[in-house]
Amino acid sequence: MTTETPIPPAPADELTLPVVGMTCASCVNRIERFLNRADGVAEASVNLATERATVRFDPSVIDRTGIVATIEAAGYEVGREAAAEASAAEVESAADLERRAEAGTLLRHALASLAIGAVMMTVMFWPGGAPWPMADINRWFLVPATIVQFVFGRRFLVAALKGARHGDANMNTLVAMGTMAAYGYSVFVALLPDVVMRAGLGMETYFDSAAVIIGLILFGRWLEARAKGRAAGAVKALMRLQPATARVLREGGEREVPIDQVAVGDLVRVRPGDRVPVDGVLIDGASAIDESMVTGESLPVEKTVGDQVIGATMNASGSFVMRAERVGRDTTLSQIVTLVEQAQGSKAPIQRLADRVTGWFVPAVIVIATLTFIGWMLLGPEPRLPLALTGAIAVLIIACPCAMGLATPTAIMVGTGKGAENGILIRDGAALEHAQRVTAVVLDKTGTITRGQPAVTLVQPVAGVAEEELLRVVAAAERGSEHPLAEAIVRHADGLNIDTPDATAFEAVAGHGVRATVDGSRVLVGTEAHLEAAGIDVSSLSLLASEIAARGASPVLVARDGVLIGLIGLSDTVKPESAEAVKRLRQAGVQVWMITGDRRATAQKIGAEVGIGPDRILADVLPAEKAAKVAELQASGMVVAMVGDGINDAPALAQADLGIAIGTGADVALEASDITLVGDDLRAVPTAVRLSRSTMRVIRQNLGWAFGYNVLLIPVAAGLLWPVAGILLSPALAAGAMALSSVSVVTNSLRLRAFKA
Repeated sequence: MTTETPIPPAPADELTLPVVGMTCASCVNRIERFLNRADGVAEASVNLATERATVRFDPSVIDRTGIVATIEAAGYEVGREAAAEASAAEVESAADLERRAEAGTLLRHALASLAIGAVMMTVMFWPGGAPWPMADINRWFLVPATIVQFVFGRRFLVAALKGARHGDANMNTLVAMGTMAAYGYSVFVALLPDVVMRAGLGMETYFDSAAVIIGLILFGRWLEARAKGRAAGAVKALMRLQPATARVLREGGEREVPIDQVAVGDLVRVRPGDRVPVDGVLIDGASAIDESMVTGESLPVEKTVGDQVIGATMNASGSFVMRAERVGRDTTLSQIVTLVEQAQGSKAPIQRLADRVTGWFVPAVIVIATLTFIGWMLLGPEPRLPLALTGAIAVLIIACPCAMGLATPTAIMVGTGKGAENGILIRDGAALEHAQRVTAVVLDKTGTITRGQPAVTLVQPVAGVAEEELLRVVAAAERGSEHPLAEAIVRHADGLNIDTPDATAFEAVAGHGVRATVDGSRVLVGTEAHLEAAGIDVSSLSLLASEIAARGASPVLVARDGVLIGLIGLSDTVKPESAEAVKRLRQAGVQVWMITGDRRATAQKIGAEVGIGPDRILADVLPAEKAAKVAELQASGMVVAMVGDGINDAPALAQADLGIAIGTGADVALEASDITLVGDDLRAVPTAVRLSRSTMRVIRQNLGWAFGYNVLLIPVAAGLLWPVAGILLSPALAAGAMALSSVSVVTNSLRLRAFKA
């Protein structure tokens, strides 16, 4: 028996391209179908709201040129792309200018079409009858109607012809067929009135209806474009954070230069009230920086020499000089914008239903319109031809695949944008959808519930020694050590402004402690064993040290000149917001678990402090075992979200139904997670769950409206109400309903902008 060597998967690159000419979900389906059939394409996803195609492909089989050719073969064009070196701000700015220009054209053409249509209707429905012979009126209407049809409505005709050449039908096909039927019949009446009269038909034309239909649909697209622009407001808000210039220190002094001219290694001065221009490290001065718009942290963060600073954050107080380390596309802000745009361009699983329906929607509408025409001609009252035309045109115009195509992506666009505003970076639409199904959240202890670094929690001097004196001695001895416990003690003493002398004869004893000379006295700091080995009696504090150790903390004993002078207790402290985060999750109906490698006694103490019961604490769990514990919870029927630091907890994050990584402002792209919290505030976890639930509720409302609209109004347009009420829907009213349908879906999605963390 031979064993075959598994073939490794082909390498895949990813490319995102702007697509021009999409108008509805049918366009999306067609482009995706062409791309996914192309050799070398692993996966293609097209988003109607963002008008972009994201393609994963094997570069050894197909390249960018081949992908562009495939999109063009589907009947669409690839828009202009930004230069490779352009920052996220420049890319977004260029795209915004293009959107504004297109919106301006839509509005001008819409208003002109509606004005012409209104004039025609005024003449047609003049009180007491038309003021001139109908034959003359029809000839006069021919020129302006032709301008509307072939100039202002040209986009529909061109797109419909492109689709027809490729055997495809979309919303443009419906609009083109409806308006051309109205226009063509009207031209026949206007140019051959004698033939019309002999046939027993009326002299009424549909020039006004065709003009109003085109005007209303264009106006609807303008409203839709405006609403989609507002839906992308989070990205624009982030982009506005970046300053246009920076004060760079170069030869000849301080110079103000455009932000795109700042290079890695440049020294940049930031004054009070300025925004930090790029990412870097503070090398001179100190300040408090407001990082709320990037990390979600509400309070200014104190920064001193050596601290990292994030571009686009606000310098609240002091002046400082920083060294630029990340510029352009590499800055934290650009990474965040990229992640948000990727999420906004992704699809949620719930969209599959709309995709399946829209695959046959337009052909079905054409069939229904044809049957409507035939039915009216065979069974309808006189005048049959005008009534048949009215019904068929109304069916073609009122059908709205746009609403189905926009129902999900617009809500995802707004939802992921709101997440970014609150320091919650959502990888894609699937992650946003999964978050609302979570029934259990597993929180890693260290660095998630707790701060992840030791802090002094107890200072216990022996009788006759002052607390400040104990800290003064131990901080002086520990200042030369790099051990985390030593750094915590020094940090605590510095925070109390205790003046520590310089130590000499410093010696670190690995795993035990340090020796040093302070003010001429020999000082020992460390474990009980370290002091006992030097012959020092520690019995007076031995019981206290044991109690501290039993609680999971670290006791550090201190001796001076052979005599015990005190004990310092250190432990990892709970973040002040952790208890509130647990409370909010429980209020949302989510079980909260804690997982840790600590002993159960220590874990239960932390759990009690934040409100997690002992029955939901997973203690003594090695890092390699965390994924297995998550799998056990999943096997019991829970939908599990794992919250960790994104590095040590990577296997558990990957195993969970939803991985949530606690990130930092300078590291926002944690590959193991579905959601990254830019700051370290655990309250963002219940916020993410609430945001997901709100977004999915809006998506369901949108899909319900989109499907319900088409199911109810297409039969009405076909003449369902005629037998019972004598009502036949006007094509102009059908156009208005169709335009408002798309706008209503986008507007409903915009309600998410009111979401509060």
